Amino acid sequence: MKPNEQKRFDQLYQRHLRALKLQGYSDKTMDVYARAVRRVTAYYDCCPDRLTTEQLETYFAALVDSHSWSTVKVDRNGLQCFWKHVLKRDWSWLEIVKAPQVRSLPDILSVAEVEQLIGATCKLRYRVFLLTTYSMGLRLGETLALEVGDIDAQRQQIHIRRGKGHKDRLVPLPDLTYRALRALWCKHRRPRWLFPSAVGSPEQIRRATTPMDRGGVQAAMQAVVAQCGIKKKFPSIRCAMPLPPICSSRA
Repeated sequence: MKPNEQKRFDQLYQRHLRALKLQGYSDKTMDVYARAVRRVTAYYDCCPDRLTTEQLETYFAALVDSHSWSTVKVDRNGLQCFWKHVLKRDWSWLEIVKAPQVRSLPDILSVAEVEQLIGATCKLRYRVFLLTTYSMGLRLGETLALEVGDIDAQRQQIHIRRGKGHKDRLVPLPDLTYRALRALWCKHRRPRWLFPSAVGSPEQIRRATTPMDRGGVQAAMQAVVAQCGIKKKFPSIRCAMPLPPICSSRA
């Protein structure tokens, strides 16, 4: 890309990031929508404000061949935001990208499989993470974001903040899960995070100011799933109800 074109792209890209923030998108959504603009820019090695409808059709046709439909839809939405909020142009050309309607059932873990996973997890932080996630039906990101102040031991509930759709909710806290979380906290005693980062030197770990890495947790859980011989997809797996007896509120 020529220097003057690169400069124009950099300016438009920063406006795109600002527009996404002002639209109230989550950090994760901002990241993938911004990546969509970077991807099409790299594909043609030019500033995307000059792309024609034919070029965009060619780009998405290639994207369908190389990526999943979920990625195609995310890129379509990301470019739609760019066209609408940054370029101030009509984005009707996006109608050419229509993902097929696929309805699939999620993989469900049985009670025995949940118990097997928890029992096979060696590291305390990952074992408590699994127990917390499945005993309360949380999403991976919601468990990672749990803070000490979110626990209401007296009412036996946890405050989930900014879950899906930026909505808060209160979730019943099983007694066994509470005791496991307390045992984990007594090990690290971080003032904020229940699942603090465990990367770096002992001193860095002691002063961790961020939660555990999402990718690291996923990799650890996938390793346990493989070790247990469970063939269901992970991490998009859920626990079958009712919960195991060990996870009941009065276990």
